[in-house]
Amino acid sequence: MRTIDVHKLADDARFNRFHLKVLLWCLLIIIIDGYDIAVAGTALPSIMKEMNVTASTAGFMASSALFGMMFGAMLLGTLSDRIGRRWTIVICVLLFSVFTAAAGFTTEPVSFSVMRFIAGLGIGGVMPNIVAQMTEYSPKKIRSVMTTLMFSGYAFGGILAAVLGKQLIGDYGWQSVFIAAGAPLLLIPFILKSMPESLPYLIAHHDDRHLREIVQRIEPSLKLSAEDQFVVPPSAKGAGVPIARLFQEGRGLSTLMFWVAFFTGLFMIYALSSWLTKLMAMSGYSLGSALSFVIALNLGAMFGAIFGGWLADKFHIKWVLVTMYALGGLFLYLMTIPMSTDMLYLVIGAVGACSTGAQIVAYAYSGQFYPMAIRSTGIGMASGVGRAGAIMAPLLIGLIVTLKLPLEQNFLVIGAAGVIGAVALAFINHDRAASA
Repeated sequence: MRTIDVHKLADDARFNRFHLKVLLWCLLIIIIDGYDIAVAGTALPSIMKEMNVTASTAGFMASSALFGMMFGAMLLGTLSDRIGRRWTIVICVLLFSVFTAAAGFTTEPVSFSVMRFIAGLGIGGVMPNIVAQMTEYSPKKIRSVMTTLMFSGYAFGGILAAVLGKQLIGDYGWQSVFIAAGAPLLLIPFILKSMPESLPYLIAHHDDRHLREIVQRIEPSLKLSAEDQFVVPPSAKGAGVPIARLFQEGRGLSTLMFWVAFFTGLFMIYALSSWLTKLMAMSGYSLGSALSFVIALNLGAMFGAIFGGWLADKFHIKWVLVTMYALGGLFLYLMTIPMSTDMLYLVIGAVGACSTGAQIVAYAYSGQFYPMAIRSTGIGMASGVGRAGAIMAPLLIGLIVTLKLPLEQNFLVIGAAGVIGAVALAFINHDRAASA
């Protein structure tokens, strides 16, 4: 009888069609997720005008989805331990597709905010599960770059929201870009059919048939016999309360530092995604030009995510992240200095690389830091705490806009978050990482 460690098998596998399929599905879901997040910021000027709301009210409306994302990341991030990762991902897609589309049929701030809150549950819940899925099935040598390549879809979704916003909002109103978010409902049957289940979940539930199918696809050259037994390492087996385990075995300080880093990273991202269009419009740019800056921000994010992931596989992922966060603060400071429009596009692209791009690498790092048994919980809790920063960002920037303070102060506040995040990341004890 042969004992096969499925964790080691996945680590040592060579990239093949199975890995590509998992990558493409995860990438597609993150693109949809990124669109649903960015669509509110894209439409914000039109929503403010049509609903006749103040900047502070608009900030609350933008934050309503983020409240949902905080609870979704904490609750749905751990649901996969009970019902499986595949069904959890499908529930999340159902939530954010239906209720983002429903927001397009609202006519006043309260109902809009309720729809966005419920959509946020799915948006926040899908992220830790998708990261855990990608981390589990990626070969160890290219794990960071595969995870960040997958998460670059978040920025692509932001670009898609800005492009559709430029094409549709002027002719069909802001509602059109929300209603379009319902289309991914058509993908749910295909996700259920094609997305593999988590290996530890299959072992825990004695689903030998599906387990053998997935193992054979991970390593096609492996000859399986009826007597083979599949196991996971002790670190992948649940013991005790999962959240309490985040603070065990010397992980306590690092867990707190991840929470601080996610808080500041998501503060930067959502301050920009919610208010960049409006801030640039207030600086004298047309709506079309302001949306072009959003596209530059997300193109930079895609580059930063992929290049940052490549650097993380080649060098020490922790110090790559520290550098990216610190540079994010620096580039946001540079936005306060007068410059040509072409240079401004480059700086905004660099901001995207070192904010959204850096946060994507942070998701990859947290996925590698925690053992398999608490990976979804670790990522979900960091994401949930980080959502508090995401919630605070639109509200704080909205308050600054309402007070009519200089626009430069917005960028200085956002940039300070990057510096704080860099310091927090520097205190993570990498020796306690599961991947160390």
